[in-house]
Amino acid sequence: MAQNLYGPGVRMGNWNEDVYLEEERMRDFLEKREKGELLIQRNRRVKKNLLRPMELSVSKDGFVHYGDKVMLVNPDHPRGEEAGMFLEGDLCLCMSPDEVKAQLLDELEMPCGLSAVLTTVPMGRNTFTILSDSRSSDAVGQVLRYGQSFCLGIEAGLECKMLYLSSDHRTLLKSSKKSWLQEVILTDEASHLNCWQATFLDPQLRLEYEGFPVGANEKLVIYHRQTNRALAAHRHLSLRTYFGKEVEVAAHTHLDSHRVEKPKNHWMLVTGNPRDKSTTVLDLPKPPAEDTRAVEQAMGINT
Repeated sequence: MAQNLYGPGVRMGNWNEDVYLEEERMRDFLEKREKGELLIQRNRRVKKNLLRPMELSVSKDGFVHYGDKVMLVNPDHPRGEEAGMFLEGDLCLCMSPDEVKAQLLDELEMPCGLSAVLTTVPMGRNTFTILSDSRSSDAVGQVLRYGQSFCLGIEAGLECKMLYLSSDHRTLLKSSKKSWLQEVILTDEASHLNCWQATFLDPQLRLEYEGFPVGANEKLVIYHRQTNRALAAHRHLSLRTYFGKEVEVAAHTHLDSHRVEKPKNHWMLVTGNPRDKSTTVLDLPKPPAEDTRAVEQAMGINT
């Protein structure tokens, strides 16, 4: 009499092929882990370099010098004519690599994008070095002056090389992602497109201040020398970046009815806090107003 020899423990089908495929996937995984090619390992390396703590230069004389490490901050300002979302607070210029390519490649792809972030903590992705347009080491330590041509460089943590803040005329194939204005990028090529110029904030006093030292932590306008467009932060245009939701940065001069640059074109070259090297001057407590005592006395408050 025939008996049923099959049961739940009997392997049927292509089980042998599945076992070999699983072993092959495990060997491939272990090999990539040893070489550091896993996606999570690349992700950790990128963030470790770009988010590493940095120390800003401390200005002893109140001015900005060639070779100083600073942050470019767009100061907080009220909403203008923008509709919809509007990001408030001090925004810092940061490098923003492509979300997908940063995880698939071991080095940053050029050109690299930029964005503005709501943070004032100095780190690898937002600490810029003020460089001479001639890349001469003799200029290190000299005071940066209004009207002078200078470059802004940032070290790419993956290869320890310098990237330069650059821009060029807008074309059909090259423009900012949301506003379609002139694009601002980071590139490793040294050229005349990397040159910028600091302009005094008040247009009526710009001729008088031409050649004067640029003050640290003071509002100014940064113009691109080649295209004569001002660096701008668009708080109402959000971008999805490798580090989350941030806002767009472009090169465009936004003028009001008096032909004066709007607050979105205002920037500050922020230096380090002399009391704490890990913070900036923006973290210092604001001094009380000079007329505080007179106001308190007028109100009958004992001081």
